[in-house]
Amino acid sequence: MFYDVKLVFQKFLQYNLYMSAVGTIEIEKIERRVRFCDYLCVAQLFLQDNFLLERELKFDDIKPRLLGHWGTCHGINVAYANLKNLYGEDPNFSFVLGPGHGFPALNANLWLDRDLEEVDKKATVNKAGLNYLCKEFSWPDGFPSHASPITPGVITEGGELGYALANAYGLALGHPEKTIAVLIGDGELETATALDSMNLRDLFDSPKNGRIIPILHLNGYKISAPSIYARKSERELNELARGFGMTPRLVQGDDTDDFQAALRENISAPFYIMKTEKGAGGPNSHHEAHQIPLKKAQTDENEFKALKKWLESYRPQELFREVLE
Repeated sequence: MFYDVKLVFQKFLQYNLYMSAVGTIEIEKIERRVRFCDYLCVAQLFLQDNFLLERELKFDDIKPRLLGHWGTCHGINVAYANLKNLYGEDPNFSFVLGPGHGFPALNANLWLDRDLEEVDKKATVNKAGLNYLCKEFSWPDGFPSHASPITPGVITEGGELGYALANAYGLALGHPEKTIAVLIGDGELETATALDSMNLRDLFDSPKNGRIIPILHLNGYKISAPSIYARKSERELNELARGFGMTPRLVQGDDTDDFQAALRENISAPFYIMKTEKGAGGPNSHHEAHQIPLKKAQTDENEFKALKKWLESYRPQELFREVLE
């Protein structure tokens, strides 16, 4: 096997630059945030009481009507945590969510960063605020199950997929100071609007406009069927991005080291392809995880036990101690 010495040396320099910028403690902080927000997603979807499992879970702690989407939440949390680590102090950074079916994840992150509290004084980052966040999700007069105009920073309505990339480019138009990351669902990229929006890179390639960071969330499934892009080879995906004038970079989402290194690489017109498993961390995966994985958790003993095990796997008492003290 022959190696491109120049390329290997370049990768070596990039890795060392990354290692000097991000240490073990920072990696642990990112992964802890993902775990934190994953738990909040499950709690929002299922619980109407006992939000930190401070006592034994009961059937009555579970919402009588379960409405929302779990499958894409982990991937959203992974992308958000990694981006926030790098761009969190930049007032000109924005995150645009394409997969609106993962709104519990966006809601969790906005709550954690106190962005939600700015528009809803009850959403405080303490125990009372956490209880409010979880109970009011998909609750009468509470938070909707999809991203909506009342959500801080949202410019894409979550129920209609396909517009996120176009909206991100529009937000960057005439604002060279802006950096905008946009997460695109792999099912979403099958829509004509999303795919055609890939052409906007050529139209917006000017120093007068801001920087766009597209991230394709490749988790394999759309609602109840495999996504087309998840069935393409890595070479096909790379060539697709290159065809639109972008530079592809595959990222294993749960490899935080790799994700942080990728974001720090000097890539011209990047197009990140982030792989995570649909429904990661939950009781089932793939298409079964798209909405509510345990629909009978309030009445079925086996599903109730599975939910209890799932919630306890995040160790919420340990996880939330620092935030809520």
